[in-house]
Amino acid sequence: MTREQRLSRTFVELADTLVDDFDVVDLMVLLTERSVELLDAAAAGLLLANVDGTLRVMAATSEATGTVELFEVQNDEGPCRDCFHSGAPVSVADVASESERWPRFAPVALSAGFRAAHALPLRLRGQVLGALNLFRTEPVALGPSDLATGQALADVATISLLQSRALRDVQAVAEQLEEALNSRTAVEQAKGVIAERLGIGMDEAFSRLRGFARSRQSRLTDVALEVVAGTVRPEEVLGPV
Repeated sequence: MTREQRLSRTFVELADTLVDDFDVVDLMVLLTERSVELLDAAAAGLLLANVDGTLRVMAATSEATGTVELFEVQNDEGPCRDCFHSGAPVSVADVASESERWPRFAPVALSAGFRAAHALPLRLRGQVLGALNLFRTEPVALGPSDLATGQALADVATISLLQSRALRDVQAVAEQLEEALNSRTAVEQAKGVIAERLGIGMDEAFSRLRGFARSRQSRLTDVALEVVAGTVRPEEVLGPV
């Protein structure tokens, strides 16, 4: 299957999820996964701004990636931060060359095995909602075609978050984003409960949680809240991934 065919299939898959009560966290995870596949990246993360304009990690393709993204947020330094504030793509082929620009972020990214970092904005009519971050293990730049594809995926993320056409007011947009970020918090809490109870890693805990939600045809966020509340036991989640 060519990349064009895979890209078309991805957009169809994403469009199929945009029902009235779609699961925003699961959709954002799907977007990061497809970004990795389509753009030959090693990992991807998606950051959104809350009502105060502070970036928070919404999705990451692995726990290690999420940790790097969290460090970026906590230290207010790195490609996603620059992309969010400028509203323009930030493409760095070799993170090692950016030690002066990102003195704290660069060593952390390199120690995680990431040599290149590329951030693309999630924009809505001039308002920047967050950024999609792509990492590569080799110092390789993104070509024009890859940048265009990555931006298209970032645009899909924006449309997905704001799929209600009635959303025109900035405050309404902010409230919807805050709700999405709170959903992510519930998923992180559920991952921790499952990992601790079952003695497994956070990445596997998330895969089990997500697989369980899909097997029940339930929203990931709803199942996460049930796990946190104790109405769904972690042992019930330990099924086929």
